[in-house]
Amino acid sequence: MPSARFHGRHEPGGRQCEAPGCREAGEFRAPGRRPHGFDGPGEWRWFCLDHVREFNAGYDWFEGMSAEEIIRAQSPIAGWQTESRAFRPETHVDGMPRWADYADPLDAISARAAGIRSRAEREAKMAMSGRFSREEAQALETMGLGSDTDRTRLRRRYSELVRRYHPDRNGGDRKHEARLNQVVEAYQLLRKSRAFA
Repeated sequence: MPSARFHGRHEPGGRQCEAPGCREAGEFRAPGRRPHGFDGPGEWRWFCLDHVREFNAGYDWFEGMSAEEIIRAQSPIAGWQTESRAFRPETHVDGMPRWADYADPLDAISARAAGIRSRAEREAKMAMSGRFSREEAQALETMGLGSDTDRTRLRRRYSELVRRYHPDRNGGDRKHEARLNQVVEAYQLLRKSRAFA
């Protein structure tokens, strides 16, 4: 069933068209003097249908941009430059697939799903053994250890991972900081475990 609402029209809400001398209801919004951005939502201007069409015909989205900014904004990949965590170049450090390791992106996604599934299965087996709680089993997975781990092996692995991820060992690069925090939290949980008493 087609909608009776005209596309883009908003309830007047007592607003009047902002075009000078117009007495029509302001039912259509247009970008205001302050754009949306980091500081929060911008302002809207409200016009009647005829005046919003006039406004749109003369609106310059690129106003105030440099030539380089305009070229970047017109790029077909604008907004897609960021990498998801799963496919960053350093992701392989934890055994997760790298985008570059696969010719077909679907193969990479499939490998990631298989890795998640096998990790969940390993965690469940460790928790079922009764030696470790579910949280401790997840912590062991975070550290890349199995259920046969003893206190010495736990300390050795912790030391190895801290050296690998610490910014001081990576030329001050903090890109592994989140992973380092996960390792520290996992170790703090495991070192208090009754399994290592």
